Amino acid sequence: MSANAQNYNSWLHRFIVVTAVATFLLLGLGGLVTSHEAGMSVPDWPTSYGYNMFALPIKFWRGGAFFEHTHRLLASAVGLLTTMLAVWLWFRDSRNWMRWLGVLAFVLVALQGVLGGLRVTLHMDNLGIVHGALAQLFFVLICVLALFTSRWWKNSVAAVCDRRSNSETSTAVADRRCSNLRWLVLFTTLLIFGQLILGATMRHQHAGLAIPDFPLAYGKIWPDTGAFAVARYNADRIEVISVNPITAFEIELQMVHRIMALAVFILVAAAAWLSWKQLGGKNPLAKLAFFWLALVFVQILLGAATIWTNKAADVATAHVLVGALSLATGALWCAAALRHLEPMSCIEPAGTISGAFGAHPALAANK
Repeated sequence: MSANAQNYNSWLHRFIVVTAVATFLLLGLGGLVTSHEAGMSVPDWPTSYGYNMFALPIKFWRGGAFFEHTHRLLASAVGLLTTMLAVWLWFRDSRNWMRWLGVLAFVLVALQGVLGGLRVTLHMDNLGIVHGALAQLFFVLICVLALFTSRWWKNSVAAVCDRRSNSETSTAVADRRCSNLRWLVLFTTLLIFGQLILGATMRHQHAGLAIPDFPLAYGKIWPDTGAFAVARYNADRIEVISVNPITAFEIELQMVHRIMALAVFILVAAAAWLSWKQLGGKNPLAKLAFFWLALVFVQILLGAATIWTNKAADVATAHVLVGALSLATGALWCAAALRHLEPMSCIEPAGTISGAFGAHPALAANK
């Protein structure tokens, strides 16, 4: 058994997976809060209707307050799990960079809680956009931590180093060929993150139905956004418009969202095809890329269904959750590529970041 396998901590890995699942559920609850426009249903923070958050009488748990208060309780649970995780990593993980990633997770979850509270106390709806974007980054970080503590991550370095020692020249050529693939996946992942921020902006500006039809937009490929046309759109809208009529900017924002969705799909499809061509269909990264493509396809269908169902809360929330999974999948592909393709783990000293990815014991002993 390799030294990396001996250092594998199954309980730590399982704990991080539980934290990731709890975070995913928290994203879902946050989506329901926004979909039901329940963000201000509980008007105070950190108390709830003047009570201790954890002792709120059940009579208050109804309507929008049910979603908002449940979101607060689950957020507190995720905060506790993350605190325990950061302490566990600091004292039990020998990799210095992993310890600091645990600290980063703690800082992010604390900042996330403060932003959620400030959104309530300051009555700033736009803080919800930052709150949602930070939630996506936190979920990605927890998923990546789960990968870094997995048995696959611990064991795969030996296979990489053996592959390089047996076929150093051909492997170097293959790595240069895969370099463009890695950059493509990284760029696409960043584009997905930008798409999620754009979607959060639409949701928090209540512009999700600024265009009521799909795949056309007001019956055209690109809708008219002139003042007269927008006034006519508002006059024809079914929903009450006296509070928040749509604007030309909101229409254009949704059109950009649609174009970016198409771009993401094309790029992910290209990444899946290149992964299959360059790495082989049985390679785990190729399989992950095709799973990624399936997620993005489902995401597009859910986006269309959000419009077709007049922004039904469950459909809109599913759209948010699949978007989070798509972002995390891209990030996991990039992280896994470090272990599966990079030679640095075989040649860097243990004190460096890349060496901390797990230098082969035999090679380390020869230094």
